[in-house]
This record gives sequence, structure tokens and C-alpha cells, in this order.
Amino acid sequence: MNKHILIADDNDDILEILHRHVTEEGFLPIVTHNDEEALKKFYEFAPVLLLLDVMIPEKDGFEVCKEIRSNSNVPIILITAKGDDGDRIMGLDIGADDYIVKP
Repeated sequence: MNKHILIADDNDDILEILHRHVTEEGFLPIVTHNDEEALKKFYEFAPVLLLLDVMIPEKDGFEVCKEIRSNSNVPIILITAKGDDGDRIMGLDIGADDYIVKP
């Protein structure tokens, strides 16, 4: 059974925290820092879940979410500091399964 979870964030502290929690739950984290790495690793590993920051370099997380959603139904959780209602609505409208605002 595939146990990979892809984590895409440009903040190393957040990556470390998410990596630790994913590992503790028995999953295999795949860590990326930008859109290009995230898309490459997504297609390489076919993870069971994607934890995606909205403000990653180059294409933002919204664009990555749209691209992945056009090819896959994998659950996508956007994790971001952007807490405006408009951003939340857009994230869910483009196909994210959940939208979590970082504290």
C-alpha cells in the first residue's frame, strides 16, 4: 500500500513539523520546496495526500492544486498563512479538499 504524503512548503520550520507528524502517523513524507519539485514528486510517487502551502515559489499553491486536480482526485489540503475568506473560497473552488490557516 502506498503510504507517501507529499508536503510542499518553502518554510523549513513548517516542513520539519509536518514531516515529524506525518512520520509519527506511519506515513512516508516527501518534502518539496517549490512548485516544480512538488509536481515532479507528485507524478513520481503518486502520494495518498498532498499538504500544500499556497505561497510556494514560482507557481503558487493554487496553480499547483489546479494542475494536480485536473489529473487526479488525491486529497489536497492547502496549509497557508493566507486566511482571507476570498482565498479560502478560491482554494476550495479550485479543488482543495480542505483549507487550513497557519497560526
